[in-house]
Amino acid sequence: MKAARVVLEYLKAREIKHIFGIPAGSVNAIFNELYDMPEITPIIAKHEGAASYMAAAYAKYTNRLSVSIGCSGPGSTNLVTGAANAMREHLPVLFITGAVPVNTVGLNASQELDVEPLFKSVTKYSVTINNSKDVLKEIVKATEIAISGVPGPVHIAIPIDVQHENVENVELPAPAKREPLIPELDTIINVAKELMKRELGYIFVGQGVRNSVEQLVELAELLNWPIVTTPQAKGYIPEDHPLLVGVYGFAGHETASNLLNEGDGEALLIVGSSLGETATNNYNTNLVGNRFSVQMDFDQSVFNRKYKIDMPVLGDINLSLVFLIEELRTLGLTKESSKYVIEKTEAKEEPTEEYNTKSVLLNIQKYVPASTRYTIDIGEFMSYIIHHMKVLESDTFDINVHFGAMGSGIGTAVGSILAEPERPVVCVTGDGCFFMHGMEIATAKEYNLPILFVVMNNARLGMVYHGHALQFKRTHPTFEQEPINISAMAAAMNIPSFRVNKLEDVNQDIINELMGANGPAVLEVALVDNNTPPMGDRVKFLSSFGK
Repeated sequence: MKAARVVLEYLKAREIKHIFGIPAGSVNAIFNELYDMPEITPIIAKHEGAASYMAAAYAKYTNRLSVSIGCSGPGSTNLVTGAANAMREHLPVLFITGAVPVNTVGLNASQELDVEPLFKSVTKYSVTINNSKDVLKEIVKATEIAISGVPGPVHIAIPIDVQHENVENVELPAPAKREPLIPELDTIINVAKELMKRELGYIFVGQGVRNSVEQLVELAELLNWPIVTTPQAKGYIPEDHPLLVGVYGFAGHETASNLLNEGDGEALLIVGSSLGETATNNYNTNLVGNRFSVQMDFDQSVFNRKYKIDMPVLGDINLSLVFLIEELRTLGLTKESSKYVIEKTEAKEEPTEEYNTKSVLLNIQKYVPASTRYTIDIGEFMSYIIHHMKVLESDTFDINVHFGAMGSGIGTAVGSILAEPERPVVCVTGDGCFFMHGMEIATAKEYNLPILFVVMNNARLGMVYHGHALQFKRTHPTFEQEPINISAMAAAMNIPSFRVNKLEDVNQDIINELMGANGPAVLEVALVDNNTPPMGDRVKFLSSFGK
């Protein structure tokens, strides 16, 4: 059996259904084997970077390993950003790259580049396999590392000649399963005792709560403590939950900021947040302040980075929450014994008659199904979404402000709908992001993926424009671009599209028509909004430099 086939047979045994990438000479042995393996469908993207975002989203929403592939040299380097993205989000993605033949290394072979060290800084494991006898061993090792402990991406490079070599006596081992990280019971007992001493505290929720929302809500209701989310965690706690205050951090809400800056809560329970810059309003010291702090995470490296944590709890978050709930009940805590009542002061968001970003986004949400997942790209529209759009159902926003790669929302939409075909997907992107990875709408068309791509087209790099203007009181003329009719570009690809020029253009009939297409559709919003986006203290943070 060829080494390339060994790799695919093992991936098939792991129930891999899709491989995201682009074929090329240095990986064609792998693609050739796929002819005879209908169980695995290659998703051929238009750019390896977009393929990497697809794979990351697919891993996120299937809760299993996914695979992305690229050629040696430039194909590999195009995947690196996606690997960094997956590393930040703790997503188990196997990146496979080709490499030049072993006997041509150092001879300036076509597309030669040693990418193993490049991937090492953004993956849990990176290796070049120079002997076909090691292929199975290394693919098994890499995938086990990807799913174990704190999940994350891994990388293997396989030279062209090694892929074609025959491997004898192949016996595929049973795929490994991730062992849960069980929190220490003594730690949970001590945390419960400390929380019981404090009548009021706050629950600070990060993206790590993704698979533990039910347990988080149960704990919050038991304690009757307010919930504040990070921007990255928007989408997990439905807006109508009475304990949800709002978003803290980038583009967050005043009520959440006031609560954490001025509230008299005696404890802060941090669940699934690494307490990074965008989550903490630029490392605001008031967040922890004089409060007793508990931080739950499965990643030990997040403890005591910027903030001194009184009691770190290491373990899978769902288990830590379940154990803590049980211990609090053992100590006699009941819902009835809690007396704190939260008062929400945020005004109900309603579209205005003004043709601006906020009104357009709120109107779109009004006309699409409540179960729709929004994959949010990077741009000024992102801050409006974080601040103004409502979470109608859990797990309906994918916002990657954490790493902030422009164009990532487009690939994420493809990965999301392949992972969960029943859930409607709306990608909100901008013209700047679209010009980076917008051709993936053609990928969506080729695979009949019914994604609505909403392109906020203001003919400029909006986040840069506003941020620069606020920080330096001027903008460089090159931040603005020649207006391009993106809906016409989509039409040229035979993709249904519509160009919005006024607020009335966003209506139920148009949304139904575009979302009812047998494949992707583009809703271009031609709008220059000179209102200042609700970016919070981001500009203040940037302005603190250079003074």
